[in-house]
Amino acid sequence: MNSPAATPLPSNNFLRTQIERDLEQGMGERRFAGQPGDAAKHATAPFDAAAIRTRFPPEPNGYLHIGHAKSICLNFGLARDYGGACHLRFDDTNPEKEEQEYVDAIKEMVQWLGWRWEFGEQINLYEASSYFDFMYRAAEELVEAGLAYVDEQSAEDMRKNRGDFTTPGTNSPFRDRSPAENLARLREMRDGQHPDGAMVLRAKIDMASPNINLRDPALYRIKHAEHHATGTKWCIYPMYTFAHPIEDALERITHSICTLEFEDQRPFYDWLLDHLAQLGLLARPLPRQFEFGRLNLSYVVTSKRKLRQLVEEGHVAGWDDPRMPTLIGMRRRGYTPESIRAMVESTGTTKTNAWIDYSVLEGCLRADLEARAPRAMAVLEPLPLEIVNYAEVLGEGFDACSAPVHPKLLELGERHFSFGPKLWIEREDFCELPPKGYQRLFPGNKVRLKAGHVVECVGCTKNEAGEVVAVQARVLPDTKSGTPGADAIKVKGVITWVGAHEALPAEFRLFDRLFLDAQPDAGGKDFLTVLNPGSLRVTQGFVEPSLARAEAATHWQFERHGYFVADRVDHQPGRAVFNRTATLKDTWNKS
Repeated sequence: MNSPAATPLPSNNFLRTQIERDLEQGMGERRFAGQPGDAAKHATAPFDAAAIRTRFPPEPNGYLHIGHAKSICLNFGLARDYGGACHLRFDDTNPEKEEQEYVDAIKEMVQWLGWRWEFGEQINLYEASSYFDFMYRAAEELVEAGLAYVDEQSAEDMRKNRGDFTTPGTNSPFRDRSPAENLARLREMRDGQHPDGAMVLRAKIDMASPNINLRDPALYRIKHAEHHATGTKWCIYPMYTFAHPIEDALERITHSICTLEFEDQRPFYDWLLDHLAQLGLLARPLPRQFEFGRLNLSYVVTSKRKLRQLVEEGHVAGWDDPRMPTLIGMRRRGYTPESIRAMVESTGTTKTNAWIDYSVLEGCLRADLEARAPRAMAVLEPLPLEIVNYAEVLGEGFDACSAPVHPKLLELGERHFSFGPKLWIEREDFCELPPKGYQRLFPGNKVRLKAGHVVECVGCTKNEAGEVVAVQARVLPDTKSGTPGADAIKVKGVITWVGAHEALPAEFRLFDRLFLDAQPDAGGKDFLTVLNPGSLRVTQGFVEPSLARAEAATHWQFERHGYFVADRVDHQPGRAVFNRTATLKDTWNKS
């Protein structure tokens, strides 16, 4: 099972058209008929009933971000919809930047998004490093066939001799050495006889090709570095462009779906696989590569290097900071997998890169949580409200009140709280000298306390600095919500509140977009210069007693304030911490 079965089949796109055409032409029957012999035995994925095979191949050198969600949902979703399998593969070919921490985090986030890499009894979880022996064998075969050579030019000379878009490249002085000489040099590289950067293995294709990626691309480089999976077994490591097509072929991937920046690499992808098949190392039919436009979300950066810089320089509190576009950060902020999958599907799949406004993601979140998040009242900037005639009208004790857990899901029942002589209200809900149109509390004005009573403001108390420290009001008899005649007194304003006698202290973390610029790093600009200084505001307030047992990572709609989640790290018994995921409406000022 690759994904949530309840997700409906999405609309058509060019990749679906291609897959359907392939299936109509009998791709599955040709592919999985199988041929005996040396080539077929290298396939790690057995010939079975999977109509197609796709893959999601992240490099474990950082945490997944929102851009990866597009590729995850696309590859796993296509496999699901066409009765196929999607592989999760770690392209761990760069030992200096990769860690087991990232491997574990990637698996967790793919599963959190709702996807699985199992297909029947197969567990399609792979690592490029498990193919290193085969890749090295393939490299030797290419050398012996005269299709690869060891180049000892300096990195600077290689760069200059590569040419540019208007100038053809220049052949390396080492290009015409015999296969035997090149094989000896390659084995010296493998055996650790040369330092990092001393030489590389290159494919021998065409230094005059208009596609620079075909100008003898590098296949292997020397790196005396310990690998998180293979330890110190290797001191040479394959380049990604060499490893990736081989991995696809060994796993019998049918449709290798990449982002658009790999389009110019496709000719080398095909060249390499075709020659390895001619050498008897790979079985036909071979995988084919297809490219789609990547998802760029406004007001974020998705460069792993820049995300790491934000973390290491302390601009954010870590990879899981709720302001980060990492999936682990978005999860902590309160984004749901359903909302992310809906955003990915709503933006479509095309052959061009596109910018999607952040508000689209927020809209998908609101649509998801509006239908299911329980309601509650919270006061984020508390101001005391004293009911001066409480005992006269309501007597001793506290007056029980209730409201639906969800206004449209009445089967969820009601939540209970009580009205007392001292309440907490939002500081913004009182104004001694109100502007025109202000409908909340000011001397002489009446408002309804939501799910409670109508009160009339009679004054306020100030400190020596002239700041309002308390508001006084009187409760009007027979105005309790839900009782006969409660609406006899008409009011325009309705405000939220929490009884001071039962209010639960809570910390509220109010997040905004991390950058002020919609494209923070476009045009080579320094993205740190457009950091939003107001991206995080922390307040201390109160929530109603129905949240006494709120568990970490549970979602709520705090009426008037937006959608919140109990922080999955810091929220615990005795310390309530809520992150605001999104406001009820898009209030971002784009000016």
